[in-house]
Amino acid sequence: MQIIEQFEELRVEATSWRRHLHQHPELDYRLTETAKYVGQKLTSFGVDGMETGIAETGIVAVVRGKFGDGPTIGLRADMDALPILETSNKPWSSKTDGVMHGCGHDGHTAMLLGAAKHLAATRKFRGSVALIFQPAEEDGRGAQRMVDEGIMDRYNISCVFGMHNEPGVDVGKFATCYGTIFAALDEFDITVKGRGGHAAEPHRNVDPIVISAQIILGLQTLVSRGTDPLQSLVISVTSLVAHGAYNIIPETVKISGTVRSLKEDLRDFAEQKLFQASAGIARGFGGDIDFQYRRYEPVTENHPDETTLTIRAARNIVGANAVDEKFAPSMGTEDFCYMARARPGAYILIGNGQTAALHNPAYDFNDDAIPYGIAYWVNLVETVLAT
Repeated sequence: MQIIEQFEELRVEATSWRRHLHQHPELDYRLTETAKYVGQKLTSFGVDGMETGIAETGIVAVVRGKFGDGPTIGLRADMDALPILETSNKPWSSKTDGVMHGCGHDGHTAMLLGAAKHLAATRKFRGSVALIFQPAEEDGRGAQRMVDEGIMDRYNISCVFGMHNEPGVDVGKFATCYGTIFAALDEFDITVKGRGGHAAEPHRNVDPIVISAQIILGLQTLVSRGTDPLQSLVISVTSLVAHGAYNIIPETVKISGTVRSLKEDLRDFAEQKLFQASAGIARGFGGDIDFQYRRYEPVTENHPDETTLTIRAARNIVGANAVDEKFAPSMGTEDFCYMARARPGAYILIGNGQTAALHNPAYDFNDDAIPYGIAYWVNLVETVLAT
């Protein structure tokens, strides 16, 4: 706890930053005021260099250690909010209707800002730290755009690290795992084509609504009967759209959804079998389909050496018993995967306590986690870039 106590004064300041960001959320790449606020803080801390406007509103700031040359490591925080109407009723609730920080990116940004201030003041490491403030994590493309725009090469980043809060894990605890930590995400659209007509004469029509119902039920057997029960595959239909009226059987129905998997071969299986099953069912009832399948984020992989470093840094703060190194992989996704594909990297979860779930309108980041997050980032830098 002595390590945490040394960040107590900084915790108070970082909490004020976090609550300011929470009151003024912005979406995807449109983080004009957020980026301005973060940039002003970084400038006031005396960072050695800063680049703005990466992937529209992303920022990279550099802090150099005082013990000579060495590698550069990247620390990443996401900054964007979600299109949700907040119901937390906190004094610092969102002032923007229909937009809120429902995933804790305000807390992630505040913790990395706190670490930036401490690191710029102490510089007890060799080499450099690249502080990456990323837009559009929820969009699923912000990390990829920052990588595509050359930050890894331009700043000569040798390895990269990320952190996310985890409701249900006690404050003061951390969790991670070796290998896959987050699933791949794909999306699909199935347009079921029938023959529309009067609802009083179904025998004269080919009803795409009935066909769609059969397809939705049939897709579930791809998981329950088509894959190894010890493997992880989730197929979720999340949208069903048919246009018409009470007395009209429509021509078409659109089925949309997501596929999440922990292995690349399961993505291949899902893409192939979704089409085959849907087409077979539709044609069996006299209809047909148009099919689209889009691959988005790949799995997020924690690299071995970097994972060991994250575990060591977390244990230095809270002790071995408070760090779970065998955390079960999540079927959620993280666009940090693109950074960890560009450079070796690792991702860790920090406890947010018994709060509302992520993406829930009642969610709020737990400010008690802030000193643990700052301490983790600082200890990680001083562990990886030890003198």
